[in-house]
This record gives sequence, C-alpha cells and structure tokens, in this order.
Amino acid sequence: MEPVVPTKQQSNAQGGQTNVEQFGYKQELKRALTFWDLLIYGLVFMVPIAPFGIYGYVAQGSNGMVALAYLVGMIGMIFSALSYARMSEAFPIAGSVYSYAQRGINEHVGFFAGWVILLDYILIPALLYLVSAAALHDMAPEIPIWIWLVAFIGINTVINYFGIEFTAKANKVIVVLELIVLVVFVVAAIIAITKGVNGAEFNFKPLYDKEHFSMSAVMGAVSIAVLSFLGFDAISTLAEETKGGKKVVGRAIIFSLLVVGVLFIIQTWVAALIWPDYASFENADVAFYQIAEIAGGPWLKWTTILATALAWGIADALVAQAAISRILYSMARDKKLPKILSKVHPKYQTPYVSTFLVATISLVVTIGFASQINSLTSLVNFGALTAFLFLHLSVINYFVRKQKSKDYLNHLVFPLIGFVIIGYVWFNLDPTSKKLGFVWMAIGIIYMIYLKLAKKDSTLNVE
Repeated sequence: MEPVVPTKQQSNAQGGQTNVEQFGYKQELKRALTFWDLLIYGLVFMVPIAPFGIYGYVAQGSNGMVALAYLVGMIGMIFSALSYARMSEAFPIAGSVYSYAQRGINEHVGFFAGWVILLDYILIPALLYLVSAAALHDMAPEIPIWIWLVAFIGINTVINYFGIEFTAKANKVIVVLELIVLVVFVVAAIIAITKGVNGAEFNFKPLYDKEHFSMSAVMGAVSIAVLSFLGFDAISTLAEETKGGKKVVGRAIIFSLLVVGVLFIIQTWVAALIWPDYASFENADVAFYQIAEIAGGPWLKWTTILATALAWGIADALVAQAAISRILYSMARDKKLPKILSKVHPKYQTPYVSTFLVATISLVVTIGFASQINSLTSLVNFGALTAFLFLHLSVINYFVRKQKSKDYLNHLVFPLIGFVIIGYVWFNLDPTSKKLGFVWMAIGIIYMIYLKLAKKDSTLNVE
C-alpha cells in the first residue's frame, strides 16, 4: 500500500489521533508516550545544563551578554518549533523532517531532507560519547578512554532496545538529576552574589550592557548558543509512539523549547554576575566550572563537570540514539534505505536493528574522530540547520500552495521568519562544516540516482 495524505475527516477520527494506516503504514511501534514523556524527552535531548560546557565561548562572543544571546536564540528557534508543530499535526508519523518534506514538497526533496538530517542525528551520539568519555578520562586518567566509550554505548543501546517506555522512565530519572545539579548551582550562585563574592552584584548587564553592546557580536554568539537548543525537533520522531491526539507532539516541542530556554537564561545570568570580566578567562572550555568553584567551592566544580559528562554521554546520547533509529526506520520502510532497518522487535516493539546500527556507527566514529571533535561538531551543525531550512519550505509549500490555506501568519509569515533566522545561522557556520556538508549532500545525490536507476525505492503517492 502506498502512503497517502489523510483527509481532514480521517485526521479528526478517534479523538484527533491520526492512524498511521491512513498513510499506508502499519502501526508497529507501541503507543505509550504522553505529553509529559515527550516534554521530558525534549529536555533531556537539549540538556538543561548544556551551557555548562560552552559558557566561556558564548560569554566572550557576546561581550558578556550571554543571557541575551540565549534569549535571542530561544526566540529564533521558536519559529522552527512552530513549523515542526504545524507539520506534526498534519503528518503525525515517524520520520520528522524526512516525512514532512516528502509530503509537504515531494518525495525527492523528502529524501534529501532525510539525508541531511541523518548527518545530524547519526553523528550526534558519537559526538556526545566522545566528549563525555574525554571529560571522564581527564578526571580518571588511569581508565582508558575506550572503556568509557563502550560503557556509554552499551548502556544506552540496552535501554533503547527494551522499549520506548523503558527509555521514558530512564529519561525521567536523568532529567531530575540534571535539574537538581542546576538548582544547587543557581542557589549557590545567588548566595555568592548576595555576599559580593568576587565583586559580584545583581544587575542586568548579562542581558543588556549598553557600554559593550554590539549587534554583530551578540548575533555571532547566538550562532553558538542556538546550537544548545538543537534536539527539540527529535520529539517529532516519536509521533507513532505517542497517545493523546495529533497535537501532543507539537505542544511538547514548543513547551520543551520554552522551558529549557528559561533555564539557560537563568544559569548563564547568575554565572555572568559572578565573573563579569569575560575577557579574563584563561580557558573558555572550563570557564563555567571555574565560576562554579567560586560560587560553591571545589565540590561544586567537580559536581558540574561530572554532571555535564553524564548528561551528554548517557542522557543526551540516549535520546539521540532513539531519535535516529526512528529516522532510519521510517526511511527504510519507504525503501530509501535497506529494508532490514525497518525491522521491529516482536516483543518490545522497537526498531532494534536500526538501534544496533547506530551503536555500531557510534563506536566506529568515536575511534575515527577521536582527535577531530571540531570536525564532527561541524558536520552535526550543518545537518541540523540544513534540515530546518527544508522544514520551513515544507510548511509554506504544503499549506499555502497545496492546501490553499489562508492562515498566512502560521503558514507563511512564521515559516519565512524561521527560514531567515536559520539561514543566517547557517551562513555563519565555519567553512569546514560547509565543505564537509556539501560532500555529504553530493553522496546523497549519487545514492538517490542509484536508487532510481536500480528501481530499488518505492514511488510514494504523497499528493
């Protein structure tokens, strides 16, 4: 059966929950996730304490207005979240931007969108494992880095193998632990500020400093800070495992972005107050941890370091592996990738073959890119931002051109704003990321031509 676009009447059936059968698929994945599960999933992916690791660079780039950089970043990403919400309501199926571009524009653009998002999702787990393992190796040099890598990959693969409910339960524990560390830091920081430690005092300079304000500097810092928000889009990959109606995914995407944005602003604001002289950081990589030590002592410094390593290596990588396995599953069942990747476990109802493939790729990539973290980061950023551009175009084409929508605010203005913002950030990516990204895109074109010539892919009825 060929995937089709459901009618409005079909989409409103059964309390607003669109069945995947209406798109020509079977309901193979288990519907068990609620709005709160998705919200927590998004928070875990974006990591509530993400600024810990890149604080120094954002602070220096923004001339100390680090809270402003995160505020602008959050506002900018909201438009992308709105586009995800619109498309997830129209097409509540696994596949994320692959499925949205496929049905919003055409199947060829859909394949291309899926191909570039693969570059993001399939490398994110490896990047997270590598950074976390390196951090823990620095804390315990006697333990070889490969042991940390194998441990991280093994733990997350087992959790994802045993089902999305098991993953959701693990997410809840993880996000609570992250929030506890965050609250402890914020409380310690506020106490330190009230005591005037390191000359700290309450003011609005981290949000706006008239003396040092520069739009170009702030926007340059935003291009770094905005990457902390990447991950809210992964919620859309769980559409076929969600219950409660077709709007649940969209609401979770928007709320998770807003919640994590507020947390980012609060923690960076108090950090900037404790160490206002952003130009004096000896090492931007560890700037936040030095601030934590000033606020609470060595124990808080090491607590934030350990929390960052585990948040990336276990929490973030866990949900990243779940997300990419759903993308692979979705593309494979459309015969855009080897069919075996669409196999679902008969008992746990998880795409276990894709899950194991991601684990294998992560292990290989962590070994190959062990000394090239910057290159790996560049590839991840290129894939995510390019996919967002396809997303905004899909909203405009599907609703305005195909559906003749008159809701120009939601279906034209907001997506256009989102396209411009993402385009600006994409334009400011470093040249290396663009070169490597274009190579990946060229490989995708060659592979797509091969599929057509070999007639190995399915022709989808998405009109």
